[in-house]
Amino acid sequence: MAIRRMDNVLVAVDDIEDVVTRLGTRGGELVGEIVQYENVQHENVYRLCYVRGPEGIVVGLAEELG
Repeated sequence: MAIRRMDNVLVAVDDIEDVVTRLGTRGGELVGEIVQYENVQHENVYRLCYVRGPEGIVVGLAEELG
């Protein structure tokens, strides 16, 4: 039986900056920066970032915009 690993986890949040701040008080850190994703119509759709927890696990965060 092969062991599979999960390569990516993306968590939907309501307020990405608040979550990053709260994770920072618990030993998490922002990896890179919070970016804005636009679709082909140049509409802002998501704010995205990655955070690394104190154990070194990296998780993606996504905030859906309007």
